[in-house]
Amino acid sequence: MAGHSQFANIMHRKGAQDKKRAKIFSKLAKEITVAAKMGAPDPDMNPRLRLAILQARKANVPKDNIQRAIKKSQAVGEANFDEMRYEGFGPGGIGVIVEALTDNKNRTAGDVRATFTKNGGNLGESGSVSFMFDRVGALEFTADVGTADAIMEAAIEAGAEDCESDENGHTIYCESEALHEVKEALEKDLGEAESVKLIWKPQNTIELDVDKASTLMKLYEALEDNDDVQAVYANFEISAEVMAELAAQ
Repeated sequence: MAGHSQFANIMHRKGAQDKKRAKIFSKLAKEITVAAKMGAPDPDMNPRLRLAILQARKANVPKDNIQRAIKKSQAVGEANFDEMRYEGFGPGGIGVIVEALTDNKNRTAGDVRATFTKNGGNLGESGSVSFMFDRVGALEFTADVGTADAIMEAAIEAGAEDCESDENGHTIYCESEALHEVKEALEKDLGEAESVKLIWKPQNTIELDVDKASTLMKLYEALEDNDDVQAVYANFEISAEVMAELAAQ
């Protein structure tokens, strides 16, 4: 999963910061509204809303914005959003999963299909890619919270299933249903996590060269620039040398 976060870091450095920040805030607010509308508007009674608020706080979304998003879920006449998952293939046969929240399924499907086509990929049928991924909880901690061995031990004791560590930090994986419990246990020992979310984790990865990685990054950027797209996942792996070349482009 390191490739995903490194992609994000490169795009963050190269993009217009204020514009990207506003788009992230908007997507997080939409998730809060949908979560509150589908369940109770009280995060203590609604695990999905609790997680959405946590993600928003991690991204420094103002408290007023979070409260407005919750209130919006209870407003009469507000648009209903459908949860959509699109599956397709990127350069080099990379499997790509796109999660979206949309008030117009035809518009979003057309936009996502066109984005794949314009960026070296093609949209597939439902189920054509997701079988290569697992739906899991993921918690990220900074590298300075402990050694790889210490974090692995803490993860096992907290009930997690796996841990990946590198110079960028530690990512701990657990069953999706156990995310809240694992978070509470880990943060007692390690402090507050940098990120807590549900993700699609690839079972295996495909290593990309510079050309294919560059094309995939353009596909990533174009998909994430879509206001309806909430998250993008792919089963790729990129070496440090290739990542350095991408950053220098």
